[in-house]
Amino acid sequence: MNLSRTLIPDLTILQAFEAAARHGNFTKAAVELNLTQSAVSRQVKTLEQQLGVLLFERVRKRVLLSGAGHRLLPAVRRLLTQAEDMVLRARSSADGRTALKLATLPTFGSRWLLPRLPGFLARHPGVAVDIASRAQPFDLKAEDFDLAIHYGQPIWAHATCTYLCSEVILPVASPALAASSGVAVPEDLDGQPLLHLATRPKLWADWSRMTGLGLEHVYRGHRFDQFAMIIEAAVRGMGHALLPLYLIEDEIASGRLEVLFDQPMTTDLGYYVVLPEAKQDNALAQAFLSWLLAQVGQPVVPA
Repeated sequence: MNLSRTLIPDLTILQAFEAAARHGNFTKAAVELNLTQSAVSRQVKTLEQQLGVLLFERVRKRVLLSGAGHRLLPAVRRLLTQAEDMVLRARSSADGRTALKLATLPTFGSRWLLPRLPGFLARHPGVAVDIASRAQPFDLKAEDFDLAIHYGQPIWAHATCTYLCSEVILPVASPALAASSGVAVPEDLDGQPLLHLATRPKLWADWSRMTGLGLEHVYRGHRFDQFAMIIEAAVRGMGHALLPLYLIEDEIASGRLEVLFDQPMTTDLGYYVVLPEAKQDNALAQAFLSWLLAQVGQPVVPA
């Protein structure tokens, strides 16, 4: 059964509700939306009547979300974000440019993808890219992405995963720390300051086991939730780091980081390009996928 269009709230009403919920005040919401306080109050009342629930509780001069209001707010914010995204994408294509919407892991995107992206855009001058960071799997269809770059197993609901590359990890440090710490052999790392990735806390332990070292103090040291922060911390001499080689191409080439020992570890997981089922026939998405695969193992072309 289709819902009657008369029962679907206007976006202006949803905007009034979201602003009032955020400010906890109809007057402040009205100022933001360039409306009168009474207009915001009427729009919220209209939404309450349409839904048949009380969305706010009036307490002195403030309005507080009711239980129903709290449950509704996340969905309203998603709708408003999607509407805004639709308008922005339409405007970006108004000049004849085609948009490519891509989700990527934050550090992979900034460190590996973006330095190479100008090469793709040079081949496709009519394309405008829309890139967002995503660290975990999400609903590709709901957010209308054309592709996503994923680290893990080749599993994603309602999509196909194409293998991109594996991950080779090596121990690195700044030249100053490498010189001052006296680390000459892998065993010397025991007791030295180590840098850890919060989402992969056993990385040093796995490397120690793989090399047969059996280091005792592999869990000591600073922790960060992104490789990008570990890279910067390593460059600043805060500790020794285990980092994927493809993420530190610039630092190795410039000498800001150096590989301590040629004892690489390849993880069990890999990087995959995820293509939603609905985008399988999208020529631009397929072209980007082919270009990505061709970039693996290739150096960045200088600007």
